[in-house]
This record gives sequence, C-alpha cells and structure tokens, in this order.
Amino acid sequence: MRTRITLALAVLLLLLAGCSPGGPADGGPVTLRFQSLAWQPDSVAATKELVREWNATHPDVKVEYFQGSWDSVHDQLLTSFEGGEAPDVIHDASDDLADFAYGGYLADLSGLLPARLASDIPRGSWETATFGRGVYGVPFLQEPRVLIADADRLRAAKVRIPTPGHPWSWPEFRQVARKLSGPGRYGVAWPLKEPVSATLNLSLSAGGRLFHRGADGKVTVRFEAGDEVVARTIHDQVAVDRSAPASTLGSGGADTLPGLFGGRYAMVPLGFSYRQQIVRQAPEGFHWQVLPAPAGADGLTQGVSPQTLSVSADCPHQKEAVAFIDFLLRPRNMVRLALGDWMLPTGTQALKDPALRTARHGWATGTALAARLRPAPAQSVRGYPEWKDKVATPAYQEYYSGASTLAELRHRLERDGNLVLARYQR
Repeated sequence: MRTRITLALAVLLLLLAGCSPGGPADGGPVTLRFQSLAWQPDSVAATKELVREWNATHPDVKVEYFQGSWDSVHDQLLTSFEGGEAPDVIHDASDDLADFAYGGYLADLSGLLPARLASDIPRGSWETATFGRGVYGVPFLQEPRVLIADADRLRAAKVRIPTPGHPWSWPEFRQVARKLSGPGRYGVAWPLKEPVSATLNLSLSAGGRLFHRGADGKVTVRFEAGDEVVARTIHDQVAVDRSAPASTLGSGGADTLPGLFGGRYAMVPLGFSYRQQIVRQAPEGFHWQVLPAPAGADGLTQGVSPQTLSVSADCPHQKEAVAFIDFLLRPRNMVRLALGDWMLPTGTQALKDPALRTARHGWATGTALAARLRPAPAQSVRGYPEWKDKVATPAYQEYYSGASTLAELRHRLERDGNLVLARYQR
C-alpha cells in the first residue's frame, strides 16, 4: 500500500513539473508562445525571421511561433482564454479587443511599455487599444482604404485623377463612376462581403459617427446625416446609376481582381495591402494606380482598426513578453513588417523610411493618408461583434442590394442595434 502511494505521488509530481511553465524559478529559459496572424508570404517570412533573430540574441527568453488565422481568431482566442491555454503574445486587430479587455483576459500594458515605444506611436493609434483606463494592445500596422484603378481606363475617359492633396468628393466619385461605365462594364465594383467596417470607416470622411457615447459612458446608435453619405453613394451606384454591379456585394476583395484585370471594373475600393496580390496576379500590360478614397466634409479622414500585439493576463512573464513586442516594433523591424504585409506602420520613425515613400506601387499615396487615419467608430463599443453580425451586416446588405430603403436601414441599425448594445451595458 505504501509503495503504491509513493509511486502515485511520484507520478503526480512529474505531471505537475511537466505542466509548470519554464522560467528562472527552475533554472531554465522563459518560454513565450507567440500567436501570429501574418498570412501573406512576405509577412510570414518577415515575422518568422524576427522571431529567429530574437531567439538568437535572447537565450534566456525563448519565443515559440504559432500560426493563427484571421478567419477564426475571435472564437479561437475566447476558447483558449476560457480554457487557460491562451498564447502569451497575441496578434489581433484593435476592433476585436474590447470584449477581451473588459473581460479581464488581456494584460494592461500601461505600466509595462518602454518609453521609446510609447512615444513613437501617436496618441490616436493608442486610443484604438485603450479601454477604460488601460492599454490592452500595441497598435503597429494599419491599412487605409484606397481605390485601385485601371490607369488606362481613367486616361481614356479623360477624368481628373485625384491626389491626396486634391481628392474626389463623394459626388464627384459618383459622377466619375458613371462616366467610366458602359455596356458590360462598370465604373466601380464594391466587394462588400463584410460591409460594416468599410462603410463605417469611410463614413468618417463625411462626419459620420453612428456610435454616440453619453455622459454615463453608455453607447447608443444614431444614424445621422453624415452616416448617410457613403451608404447612399454605394446604394445609388448599384441600384440607380448601375455604375456598380450588385453581383460583387457579397464578394471579398480578391474576388474582384479578375474583373479589374479583365476590364469589367475600372476601380475597386480595397485595403492598401491588396497591392501585393495585384503585383503578383496582374497580367502583363495591365497598368494600375492607387488613388485616395473620396473625401467628404472632414476631408480624407477615415477609420482604421490597426493590427495589435497584446499580452495574455495569465502570462506569467509579462515584462519579457513586452520586451519581445518592443523588439518586434523597433523602427527598422516595424518597417520590415509593414513591407511584408504591404501596410503602413503606426510608428512615426518607421513612417519616415524612404522605402515607404516611393511612388512605386502607390506607397507614397498611402503614407500621405497616414496622418488622417482615426480610430474606427466601433473601436471601444462592447458587443460590437454581435451587433455587426446580427444587425448591421444584413441591414447594409439589404440596403445596398436595393431590397430595403434608407429609412428601413436607419430603423434597423438604431432599434435592433441598440437592443443588442444594451445587453452589454447593464
């Protein structure tokens, strides 16, 4: 009997030793698990190379790279948080952080951030990862929406080419799209499989806010005049002008590229990073250019939800995790990540790099927009994922297809939307 008890205790001790995190207490190196969502080949290569460089120069803190997916990250992280198996360093987007931050799953980085990193990233970018009084992520890459245009079509139509200094207004953009249209050809294609973020972020240019926070801190939805401009433009291009096809409304951005290359569409509003796919896929002889998105009453302002790096609240080595993040986001390294993902860095020093200011592939147009990027309207709204999926996405899809009116869109966003948000603000 005593032998069996002794053996059982020995096995239990071995199991506990195997489950305990390595670190200074047991004489071994600290091990950090880093889940990356990099997916483009250049981005994956740049991220993995930086992890190798860290490991080669920091023998006491080993980083293990794990590949995540943008398609499933929210549910995957929620499951891992609740199961006590979350990565130590978490790659995500700022508009996905609110529920995790308020739920206590992420570490408050306020007292851990190095002064260099804290001062290099502008206050507006930090606001995208600030919830309450805490900072729950480090914003490092951001992506404005731009127009990718068939340069030959624009030149043949003799339309004015917009620049960041003299962009198209939303009415002018609508006129240009009509001029570029013809039998079997459209001036613009809107890939709106995910219509909510595109609409809300572009609506900032026209003064749209949609979400309004009261003195009590609670958020309500109000669909006002500034919120109508972009939504009405898209609707009218599809349902009135016929300058945009209804067939792309349920498509992703990549789905529209063959039509752009083949002359079916003259312009496609896309995220800045799609340029990499265009460079890889465009047929020989296709000439394209990057144009700024149209401007409204607030100019070229648009909302963004930067990619972020966070630390799990359960991570036993938070200082080491932040040191690794600081290494990844040194100006030179931030440039490497930006080039790999074909996006803009948030850091002011990285944005000055000549590689990001060349006219080639539209880099200069993107960096000219950096100063006008603002936190996405839904950035700090609790319950946003449910509001987006259950209310806003079907409401916008029906309006853009012509199946509902602007008044019906407003009613659904406000009535149904506020019912959803109220459950998260009791």
